Amino acid sequence: MSRVRFSNPPGVPAPAGFYSHSALVEGAGKRLIIAGQIGMAPDGTVPEDGPAQMRQALANLGTILAAHGMKPQNVVRVLVLLTDRAMLGEWRQARTVFFGNHEPTSTLMIAAGLADPRFVVEVEAEAVSLD
Repeated sequence: MSRVRFSNPPGVPAPAGFYSHSALVEGAGKRLIIAGQIGMAPDGTVPEDGPAQMRQALANLGTILAAHGMKPQNVVRVLVLLTDRAMLGEWRQARTVFFGNHEPTSTLMIAAGLADPRFVVEVEAEAVSLD
């Protein structure tokens, strides 16, 4: 029988609203659903430039994966929201540093804005572990 556990792991900022950063589905394997991660550090600071926010959002994603015994290679799907098409090249560089040669399915959208006008990137993901 599968079980779902919602969590907000230490090392990422607390959710800004009524949601969880992740949902872990356990049964024959594990499926981890991760809420959109933004470029906010655990202390609440938000870098002003896009590349720094991208690195922080991916660091937050990595922290949540690690809290559930997973790595970037466990990610099977990402959804990326950017507020400026001009950041596409910078996003691709940050993504390559984080994922290396791993190529999860991906959707990228250019959004008019995110929940806070300071945010320029948001990364949502799903990961699985079959062991």
